[in-house]
Amino acid sequence: MRLEDSVAFFTEETSVLASLDLCCGSAKGTFRALGGVRNLAGEAVTEHAIYDLASLTKLFTGVLVMRLHEQGRLDLESPVTGYAPMFSALSQVSVDQILGFEISLQTPERVDQADTPANAKKTLFACQAQPHTGTRMYSDMHAMVLRYVLEGAGGLAYMDLLRQEILEPLGIRGVYARIPAEKQEQCVSCDREHRIEGTRWILREGIAPGTPHDPKCRALMDGEEQCAGHAGLFADMESMVAFVEGMLAGKILSRDALRAMARNRTGKQLPDGRYTQYLGSQCYVRHPQQVHSEVPVFMSDHAMAVSGFTGHHLSLDPESGCYVIALGNRVLNRLTVVVPETGRQLTDYGLDPNGRGSVIWPDGECIPSSVHYVYLRDAHMHRAVADTIGCI
Repeated sequence: MRLEDSVAFFTEETSVLASLDLCCGSAKGTFRALGGVRNLAGEAVTEHAIYDLASLTKLFTGVLVMRLHEQGRLDLESPVTGYAPMFSALSQVSVDQILGFEISLQTPERVDQADTPANAKKTLFACQAQPHTGTRMYSDMHAMVLRYVLEGAGGLAYMDLLRQEILEPLGIRGVYARIPAEKQEQCVSCDREHRIEGTRWILREGIAPGTPHDPKCRALMDGEEQCAGHAGLFADMESMVAFVEGMLAGKILSRDALRAMARNRTGKQLPDGRYTQYLGSQCYVRHPQQVHSEVPVFMSDHAMAVSGFTGHHLSLDPESGCYVIALGNRVLNRLTVVVPETGRQLTDYGLDPNGRGSVIWPDGECIPSSVHYVYLRDAHMHRAVADTIGCI
C-alpha cells in the first residue's frame, strides 16, 4: 500500500478525516503524501498547512524536561514545589512522578469550566495527587503541571524556553503558540465538531482557525502568547519532521535520554487479566497487546509515540531510526464522540461497530464519523508506512 492510498482511504473513501498530511522516514529516505480540505469552504490543504497539534504538545514538554535535566538545570527527584511552589499540595510528589504519569492528579473542579483564566489557573494549582484506580493513567494534568515546573527551572516562559532549547537549535520556524497574522490563512479549521453524549447532541462551532481545540487550553489562555503544556502548539509538517529528525540525530537529547523517555512507567497486568496503560515520559510505549498500542508494530521496544484528539499520530524509534508523523483533522464537521444512551450501541446511530459511517443530525445534515479513528491506523496508515519504508 502506498502513502497516497492511505491518505485517499481516510479523506475520500471513508471521509473519516477532513485532511491528512502523512510523512515517514528511515534510512531509505523521507516520504510524504497529503490530501483533503482545510476548511468548510473546501479549500485543499497544501504542504504548508498549519495544524493544531493538540496532545502532540506533550512530547515537546517531555523533551524539554529531559533537556533541562541533562543540562543539570532540573532535578527529576526534586518535589514539584521546588520549581513550582503554587502547587502546594504536591510538595511530596517528585517531578519524575509527574513526568511518567505515576500518580493521578485531580482538581477540585474542571479547569475548562472556569469563567476566567485566573480562576482556571487557581483550579489547576489546587490539584492533588491520588493513587491510580482502574487501567487508565494518561491525563492532560501532568503536562499542565510540567509547564510551570519548566518555567521555574528554566527561568523563562514556556514558549521562550521552547525556542531557546529546541526550535532555534534545530532551525525550526513553523511552531507557534500564537499564529502570526500572515500565516492565519494556512491554519486548518477544527470548527463544527459534533458529539453525541447520552441524550445530548452537541455541536461546537465558532472555533476560529488558529484557536486551540482543547477547551482546557482555551480556559487557561489570558491573551498572551503561551502554551498550556498539554496542548496549545501549532505546526506545519516541515517543522515536525525537523523536530523528529533532530531528536533521532541526537541534536537535542542523548541516546540514553531518549531511551529513558521510552521506559515503561505505568504498564502492568492486573489480576483479572486486563492491562494498565503503558506510558513513558509524556508518551506512550509499547503495549503487550498491539490493539492497545500507539507504537506501530514495526518499531522496537525502545520506540515512543504520542497522539492527538484532533487526528494526529507521531512515533519514533531510536533503534531503527524510523519515524511516522500524521497530521490529520478528524474534527472539521465530523462526529468525534458517541457515548450511547443506556441500552444503545453505535449501530443504533447508523454507524458500523467500529464507528465508521455517518449520522443524520437533527437539522438533516449528514455528518461523517471519526469515532474510533485510532483503531483504523494499524490496518491502513501504519501498513502503508511499513510498505513504504520497508520496516517489515
